[in-house]
Amino acid sequence: MDEKALVAALTARGETVAAAESLTAGLVCATLARVPGASAVLRGGLVVYATDLKAALAGVSPELLAEHGAVHPEVAAQLAEGARDRCGATWGLGLTGVAGPSAQDGVDPGTVHVGLAGPGTRTVRSLALDGDRDLIRTESVLAAFALLGEHLA
Repeated sequence: MDEKALVAALTARGETVAAAESLTAGLVCATLARVPGASAVLRGGLVVYATDLKAALAGVSPELLAEHGAVHPEVAAQLAEGARDRCGATWGLGLTGVAGPSAQDGVDPGTVHVGLAGPGTRTVRSLALDGDRDLIRTESVLAAFALLGEHLA
């Protein structure tokens, strides 16, 4: 589901979304905000590029970060929950991964985890993407929109 369809679907349902973004650094929110009428559904977002901010701002478990690092499926799930909770949204998206060009903490570029938290929903989609930094970030945003779109259909 693209950003226009996502805004339309959320609007029709009277629901909202927020995001906690690491590798995409606000690209999810910026992409949604390009759509006229997005203010009715986009609550806001957290750019938690630094690992310590994932805990401080989004509520990710410091123990989880210490044990597994910032690029882990459970981190994405907790980012999504944190965005939903802190922004008062119906749905939360959480994105973490490695855009490249080099590995981070032993994790290869293109490794991405997208979390979704919402009514009765807590799920993560893990991806192995190819391409340069910009493509990996763009594909991560599209994957987040697709994951949310599946739960709105």
